[in-house]
Amino acid sequence: MTDLRPKQGKSVFIRTYGCQMNVYDSERMADLLKPIGYEMASAPDDADLVILNTCHIREKAAEKVYSDLGRLKKAKARRAEAGGDMTIAVAGCVAQAEGAEISARAPVVDMVIGPQAYHRLPELLARDARSRGAILETDFAVEEKFDRLAAREADGPAAFITVQEGCDKFCTFCVVPYTRGAEVSRSVDAVVGEARMLAAQGVREITLLGQNVNAWAGAAPAGDKSGAKNGNWGLGELCRHLAKIDGIERIRFTTSHPRDMDDGLIAALGEEQKLMPYLHLPVQSGADDVLKAMNRGHTADHYVRLIEKIRAARPDIAISGDFIVGFPGETTEAFEETLALVETIKYASAYSFKYSRRPGTPGAAMRKQVAEVEKDDRLARLQALLERQRVAFNSAQIGQILPVLFEKPGRHPGQLIGRSPYLQSVHAKAPDSMIGSIAPVRIEGVTPNALAGALNDEGEDAA
Repeated sequence: MTDLRPKQGKSVFIRTYGCQMNVYDSERMADLLKPIGYEMASAPDDADLVILNTCHIREKAAEKVYSDLGRLKKAKARRAEAGGDMTIAVAGCVAQAEGAEISARAPVVDMVIGPQAYHRLPELLARDARSRGAILETDFAVEEKFDRLAAREADGPAAFITVQEGCDKFCTFCVVPYTRGAEVSRSVDAVVGEARMLAAQGVREITLLGQNVNAWAGAAPAGDKSGAKNGNWGLGELCRHLAKIDGIERIRFTTSHPRDMDDGLIAALGEEQKLMPYLHLPVQSGADDVLKAMNRGHTADHYVRLIEKIRAARPDIAISGDFIVGFPGETTEAFEETLALVETIKYASAYSFKYSRRPGTPGAAMRKQVAEVEKDDRLARLQALLERQRVAFNSAQIGQILPVLFEKPGRHPGQLIGRSPYLQSVHAKAPDSMIGSIAPVRIEGVTPNALAGALNDEGEDAA
């Protein structure tokens, strides 16, 4: 039975929904709370503070938040009956987009905190303790947030670093420009400082995050000899610079936009071996009419030619993508064009969804909305094709020797879980002492969600 009695210390439970950016934000919230006495709780019923870090990309994700709040209302009541207290905060993109509605619909919520304001958590908690009134904090303050998020603790040999936030693209299906604001890039010094801090704690792999990560741009450091355009760096130059940090052996970045995939970044992918051969580059549709309606700013042919250029620079690269089916006006012929594009590209992995109306976006008001039954059928066909390609890519690794970064223990005794250069999960028998090590693994089989392998004892180099 859960102990509802008040505790001497303070505890926080953070539930994260959605993207990797939210995972990063949740980790930083925990870092902010630690100096003021909060330790992580294993379950919401055990926590003095519960934070729901929300995602607003799809309607069901938003509704799940309200469902969770219903359960938390009961937990808060039980805690009060036992003489304790629970503070409930809703953070993230749902908080930004629906702050007033959350307060009205779920009075149990004490704080509503937008994604650009969570760095103020310590002050907000102090204000909450004084006022006991609902707090709404959704001001955009990206630069201030970046300045305030200095110290952090690594949690394993792989870590995320936010380098860019916001979006200026205004795709007609997307709420990100409204919930995360305009594109803002962190400075070179801030990113490098965080990467060095992580490397000193044993981090071997960093993933650079951004809503449009390859839109990152920053002033080159003084004395830079790279020939940066007009004294500015793009993401390619930043990755090359980060690769010089001792201890950092792998660099990834996500999520990219085709419109920002410039020659400098493509060249870096081909020349910098610490950049992993994996690129997540969403296309959303293979039909030009749909892409235009989505305001993507590129054609299907442009995307295909871009992938050809990237593969010419880095032949071993694995391509991942995003797809939306059933966007308003998508005809049967347009959907077939998406299937044709998938056949052309041959994805190693992909994410695909039915179009979901998001209030306030242009797409929500468009005519020719596609029927749900048609969306279901198209999604099933697309996912079946993408799954065949994923299985084919994974199966092609059997017999290969891949360098695997071991990150954590597996489900079975003596087993470790790691990642291949292509972001595949790999499990193999290995001692715990190898966590944080990159070792050659011979791939012996494919499971539904991972590759199975064995440490290579034959002295052959990894691919």
